[in-house]
Amino acid sequence: MASLSITTFLTLDGVMQAPGGPEEDPSGGFDLGGWSVPYGDEDFNAFMTGVFDRVGGFLLGRRTYEIFAGYWPKVTDPADPIASRLNSLPKYVASKTLEKADWAGTTVIGGGDLAEEVAAIKERTDGELQVHGSGELARFLLAHDLADTLHLLTFPVVLGKGRRLFADGAVPTAFRHKEARTTGTGVAIHSYELAGRPEYGSY
Repeated sequence: MASLSITTFLTLDGVMQAPGGPEEDPSGGFDLGGWSVPYGDEDFNAFMTGVFDRVGGFLLGRRTYEIFAGYWPKVTDPADPIASRLNSLPKYVASKTLEKADWAGTTVIGGGDLAEEVAAIKERTDGELQVHGSGELARFLLAHDLADTLHLLTFPVVLGKGRRLFADGAVPTAFRHKEARTTGTGVAIHSYELAGRPEYGSY
């Protein structure tokens, strides 16, 4: 059975919307897209390449899927460590409204019990089942204890607006810190394993 990992880029104030470009996701009037780009360096690329080296399949939310599908199929270099995986491995997009998915290897899920569908995909996937971005889906997976590992890449920038990974109403969840590193441009990369529900006490 595959483990399920979630990899997300965040600002210091928790914003995850449109890290990769100004036109990536302007929904809600967001006009600060592309905030992660100045911090990309060899350390960042090495970490992301390592993540994609472990992948066996992708699970994406509709918005992230459509952003990826508009870009990665055009990257045809078989040596590209990211494009080669995205274009060749199974992709599952969670959506109740997506009518067609033309990117080769894509299956639309979510017409039934999404938690059961994801659990079944984990059972039949070799390697990691990976979620990238996909905030709404990531929150659902965390709330239903379907994620195993969380990679948070926190960039040294505050935006003050935009969609956040952890919003009010998130299910209380404890994590076990697994690994940490910092890139040359100051991106703090922390990996966590889910550890059930929080414990409480007093000082």
